[in-house]
Amino acid sequence: MADLRIEGEREPLLGDTPGSREWDILETEEHYKSRWRSIRILYLTMFLSSVGFSIVILSIWPYLQKIDQTADTRFLGWVIASYSLGQMVASPIFGLWSNYRPRKEPLVVSIFISVAANCLYAYVHIPASHNKYYMLVARGLLGIGAGNVAVVRSYTAGATSLQERTSSMANISMCQALGFILGPVFQTCFAFIGEKGVTWDVIKLRINMYTTPVLLSAFLGILNIILILAILREHRVDDSGRQCKNINFEEASTDEIEVPQGNIDQVAVVAINVLFFVALFIFAVFETIIAPLTMDMYAWTQEQAVLYNGIILAALGVEAVVIFVGVKLLSKKIGERAILLGGLIVVWVGFFILLPWGNQFPKIQWEDLHNNSIPNTTFGEIIIGLWKSPMEDDNERPTGCSIEQAWCLYTPVIHLAQFLTSVVLIGVGYPVCNLMSYTLYSKVLGPKPQGVYMGWLTASGSGARILGPMFISQVYAHWGPRWAFSLMCGIVVLTITLLGVVYRRLIALSVRYGRIQE
Repeated sequence: MADLRIEGEREPLLGDTPGSREWDILETEEHYKSRWRSIRILYLTMFLSSVGFSIVILSIWPYLQKIDQTADTRFLGWVIASYSLGQMVASPIFGLWSNYRPRKEPLVVSIFISVAANCLYAYVHIPASHNKYYMLVARGLLGIGAGNVAVVRSYTAGATSLQERTSSMANISMCQALGFILGPVFQTCFAFIGEKGVTWDVIKLRINMYTTPVLLSAFLGILNIILILAILREHRVDDSGRQCKNINFEEASTDEIEVPQGNIDQVAVVAINVLFFVALFIFAVFETIIAPLTMDMYAWTQEQAVLYNGIILAALGVEAVVIFVGVKLLSKKIGERAILLGGLIVVWVGFFILLPWGNQFPKIQWEDLHNNSIPNTTFGEIIIGLWKSPMEDDNERPTGCSIEQAWCLYTPVIHLAQFLTSVVLIGVGYPVCNLMSYTLYSKVLGPKPQGVYMGWLTASGSGARILGPMFISQVYAHWGPRWAFSLMCGIVVLTITLLGVVYRRLIALSVRYGRIQE
C-alpha cells in the first residue's frame, strides 16, 4: 500500500507517470514532493500573470477616455503595445538574472513591479494633466513584470526530466490560457460597481469598475510573493531525473551530480525562436482582424461584434485547454516534432479556408464612412470596437463593408461557415505550435541554465504580438482579406519548410550526445 501511495503522489498535475521503478532510486520522496510543490507555485504565477494582463483589457479604452480627453486611438495603440514592449525588454534580463542567482529573486522583483504597476493604474486619474502617459507607464511596467515568464519556463525546464517536460509545459500553457479566459470574466463581475464607485478620501483611492480589477490583481500578486518565499525551493534535475549541482543553490547536497556537458545546437535554437515567433504572430493577426473582418463581411454592429467575437475568443480559450491536455497524451506516441508539423499544417488549412471565393459580395456601406473599419486608422482604431459602449445606438450606425475600402467592391464575401471552420482550425493549430515550440526548445537546450535563452524566446513572442497587428492592419486596409490571408498562408508554408530543414536537429541535448535513447 505504501508503494502505491508513493506512486500516486508522484503523478504530476495532469497525470504524467514516472514510467519505471528506477524513479525511486533517482530521487527521494521528500525531494520529489518539494520539487513539484515549487513547480505548481509557478503554475499559479503564470495564471496570475495572465489574469493581470486580461483583467482590464475590456476597460482600457473607456478608462483612458475618462481620465484624459486628449487620448485618441493612436495613443491607445501605444498603450496596448507597451505591455509587449516591456515584456520583450525585461524577459532576457530576468532570464540572465535567474541563471546566476536563486530564482526567487527575479520572481519576487518582477511580481513586485507588477503590483506597483497595478497600483499606479488605479491612481492614474489623480494627476492634473498628462494622465494618459501615466497609464502608458503603468501598462509598460506590467509588461516588464510579465517578463518573469522566462524565469518560470526556465525553472520548469530545469526541474523536470525529459519524460515530465511536455506535461509540465502543457500545464503552464493551460494555466496561461485559463488566466486569459477568466480575466475578462472577473472584469465583468466588477461592472456592477459602476464608473463612479466610492472614494477612499484618506488615500485618495477611487474604487470603481476600472480600478477594482487592478486592485484585486495587486492583492493576488502580494499573495503570490508570499507563497514563492514560503514554498519555492531551488531544484534542478538532468534529463533522466537525477538531481544536478545547482548554480542557484540554497543548500548543498552530496547526492547531486554534475551537469552533463555538451554544446547546444545554435541552429536549432534560432529555428525554434523563428517558429515561436510565427506561432505568436499567427494568433496576434487573428485576434486583431476578427472584429473588423466580421463587421465588414456580415454587417455586424459594434455591439454584435463585441458579443459574438467575445464568445468566439472565450470558446477558443476553452478549446486551447482541451488541446493542451490532448497534446500531452499524444506526444508520448508520436513525439513533439510531428505534432508541431501537424499544428502548422492545420493553421495553414485554417487560413486557406478564409480565402474569399464565389460570386457573392459583402454588403457595402455607402454612408458614414468613418465607421470602425480599418482604412485611415491606426492599430488602436482596429480594435476600438472592443471598447465601444453597448449603450450607443448601433441601429443608427450604417453597417457593412466601407466603400472607402476599394476591395469591398470586388472581393467575394467570406461565408460564416468558412469563418467558423477557420476559427476552429486555427484554435487547434495555434496552441499546438505554441506548446511544442518551447517544449522542444527546453529539450534542445538541455539541463544547463536556460534563463537567457528562455528570455529571448519570450522576447520573440512579444515582438510578434507587436508586429502582427501592424502587419495585418496595413495589408487588410489596402488590399483586403484575399491578400492578407494569402500572405499568411505563404508565411506558414515558409515556416513548414524551415521546420522540415531543421527537423532532425530538434532533439534533446542528451539524445544528441547519446546519453539517452530518443
